[in-house]
Amino acid sequence: MKNNKELKGWLSALNLKHPLVIAGPCSAETEEQVLKIAHELKDTDVNYYRAGIWKPRTRPGNFEGVGALGLKWLQKVKAETGLKTATEVANRAHVELALEHDIDLLWIGARSTVSPFIVQEIADALKGTDKIVLVKNPVNPDLALWLGAVERLSTADIKNLGVIHRGFSSYDKTKYRNTPEWQMAIELQTKFPDLPLINDPSHITGNRDMIFDVSQTALDLNFDGLMIETHFDPDNAWSDAAQQVTPASLIQIMKDLKIRKESTPEVDYNDQLQNLRAQIDVIDNQLLETLGKRMKVAEGIGLLKKQKNVAVLQSKRWNEILGKMVLEGEQYNLSEEFILKLFKAVHQESINHQEKILNK
Repeated sequence: MKNNKELKGWLSALNLKHPLVIAGPCSAETEEQVLKIAHELKDTDVNYYRAGIWKPRTRPGNFEGVGALGLKWLQKVKAETGLKTATEVANRAHVELALEHDIDLLWIGARSTVSPFIVQEIADALKGTDKIVLVKNPVNPDLALWLGAVERLSTADIKNLGVIHRGFSSYDKTKYRNTPEWQMAIELQTKFPDLPLINDPSHITGNRDMIFDVSQTALDLNFDGLMIETHFDPDNAWSDAAQQVTPASLIQIMKDLKIRKESTPEVDYNDQLQNLRAQIDVIDNQLLETLGKRMKVAEGIGLLKKQKNVAVLQSKRWNEILGKMVLEGEQYNLSEEFILKLFKAVHQESINHQEKILNK
């Protein structure tokens, strides 16, 4: 990895008075559509105009983008509005075409990030470029894979790097299109605090009505910017219609978002904060102690099952526990999503302890 301050440099050089904003349609559909949206975003807080030129689709037959023709439309956007341009690249050919058309910012999509071979191909094609290159998180929650992609680009002497948090696929049903897994983005931010971190609320939510709340959460967590899909007629968009907002809605969202201070020197605030954090530290230690005791009991169950040759997993009992915990969690204002994640993790650790006993 490059020196952290060097990585953050491209964002600092923009001298923005607000978080970075990347906006534009999910897909470039027609020249008229691309230019109309761009002109509506001109002279707003939008810093980069995005448009999907090549659209990776899970199944064939869906709209897969207009291809290289759309890059010429982005050139017109820059010439007519002064907006810098951005698009997704998925292979060497995409990179070469994007560079040829002087696209200012490139990003690697979630489906590409999962493949080190694809990322390396893109890194080789971009070697030494001064373009901004952002890496979306992989489809599945794998921090090492995400960071590995960044490292490949950094090794190729690509200086202007950043990452995009767009949420993660899950078999569990949630209100999100892709679950945020905020803790993973926080962990990345902790390890590399000067690597620009952009949130993509459009792909996290899949629902334009949730864009504001997720964007605000991201800003509350000190994200550096937002990528929001924008279309003048979202309901008739050729792709991802439900998650796109109109330019007018985007402008209102940007007005309503609150930018939090990282801290304040006020003595009273810091005294109260220190006291509350001390309380959390005590409770966290109690939680660890309680979990340790629970695992000791699980080991006792493992010994009993070993003696009687009984299987570790008892599905009926497990489902009863989950249902009970979800109901009890509501009394403490704990969401069903949180309870399920917590107790699935605890249950898996209990199984691990029992399996060690059975396999001795």
